[in-house]
Amino acid sequence: MEYQRYGECGIRIIFGKTIDPEVNSQVINYYGYLKAKDIKGVIEIVPSFNTCLIVFDNTEIEYQSLLQYLKGLEIEATEPVDRETHIHDIPVRYGGEYGPDMESVSSYTGLSEKEIIQIHTSTVYTVYTIGFIPGFPYLGALDKRLFVPRLATPRTSVPAGSVGLAQLQTGIYTFESPGGWQVIGRTDMRLFDHTKPPYSILKTGDRVRFIPL
Repeated sequence: MEYQRYGECGIRIIFGKTIDPEVNSQVINYYGYLKAKDIKGVIEIVPSFNTCLIVFDNTEIEYQSLLQYLKGLEIEATEPVDRETHIHDIPVRYGGEYGPDMESVSSYTGLSEKEIIQIHTSTVYTVYTIGFIPGFPYLGALDKRLFVPRLATPRTSVPAGSVGLAQLQTGIYTFESPGGWQVIGRTDMRLFDHTKPPYSILKTGDRVRFIPL
């Protein structure tokens, strides 16, 4: 683990340099461990693919004290744990008006639309992290046969519920927004509701299956 100061009130902990399921599992375990500790002065803990950001109130705890405390927890906090995860089935309409990039994905990969759908729905994905827009899940690992680059020119508007591909990840646009992922389908399932805590249906570490309609 590598510790870096992150601005005036942050400590960034780096678990690895790549997007890797094993590294991400360590991040998720560490995040859950620290959340349960409820450390005085820690305002927020933000997990990502391979890092964890600790945001603190420097009027309650100063940087060096928190850094030494975190280092003292390192061995215990990184031990493997059995954690409860939820599997979410997400219905998707693929292709046509719902998947405007299906044809280009087919051309790039050499796969038929039927093969793309079969491969995309045959994997149970892990929610690596949530970000970009509220509730947007970065899901992996995507089958290498579906590897495609991001769009050369991002769209100014992608409909809510759009399911996209980018390199070795797949994701779901929770709101209408600009975006550069290659869209192959769309779901009607609402994944984020600001009126209903905890707001996002999906959490880091959850599992996702896509069900074709």
